[in-house]
Amino acid sequence: MKVERAHRLARATRRCLVVAGLLTTIAGDARAQMPGMPEMKEMMRWENTLFVLFDQLEYSPAGEGRPANIEALAWYGGAYNRLWVRAQGELATTEPAGEAEAQVLFGRLVSPWWDAVAGLRVDKHWGDEDPERVQLAIGFIGLAPLRFELQPTLFVSHRGEISARLEAGYQFMLTQRLVAEPEFELNAALQASRRYDIARGLNDYEMGLRVRYEFRREIAPYIGVSRSRRIGGATNIAREHGEPIADTRFVMGVRLWR
Repeated sequence: MKVERAHRLARATRRCLVVAGLLTTIAGDARAQMPGMPEMKEMMRWENTLFVLFDQLEYSPAGEGRPANIEALAWYGGAYNRLWVRAQGELATTEPAGEAEAQVLFGRLVSPWWDAVAGLRVDKHWGDEDPERVQLAIGFIGLAPLRFELQPTLFVSHRGEISARLEAGYQFMLTQRLVAEPEFELNAALQASRRYDIARGLNDYEMGLRVRYEFRREIAPYIGVSRSRRIGGATNIAREHGEPIADTRFVMGVRLWR
């Protein structure tokens, strides 16, 4: 009887050791995937890297002034600290009119998927009496659940005027090379600024859908449609200047990155 009990105890001990080993393995895998774990920190000790993306280099043949549009993003740094540059602009090809914006930001990693950024934004408009504006920019750049790309940003002018912008995008892989990318942008302001044709509250939104074919991952021509619309008090400002409330465009261009 004593021998039989000893065998049972030995079998039970072996089973406990096997279960403990499995639990240790599972816990180790889970820990490696959790933010802030030492293993993840070791993986994220990157050397300084340069990344440049021209998300939109496009032309609208039927738009007013047949505009050319650019939207670019670049960063230099490692996993935790980066220097970000964001730029966008639109220039008419039939007349000297258009606008451009550039942001230079310092970014700090605050979670595996998010950078907090702060810096300066400079706007320039062609054809206006007061063409330039400098603002402080504070926000985040990262991925929300389900891999939505989000860029919420708050802007403060030297006059204390506060405005905000939310940019969102998502990439649908239709095939290994064919990608559909819907995008959305919303602009709002806490105070009105007639000097810059900004109304209090929601001002405008822009949504677009672009479908690209990646001959190479770094080079992808695309076609798409973009629609922008003034909302709220911004519609009255547009009417005063004889500008359209809404604008829908067919666009074609190329997406580049390195």
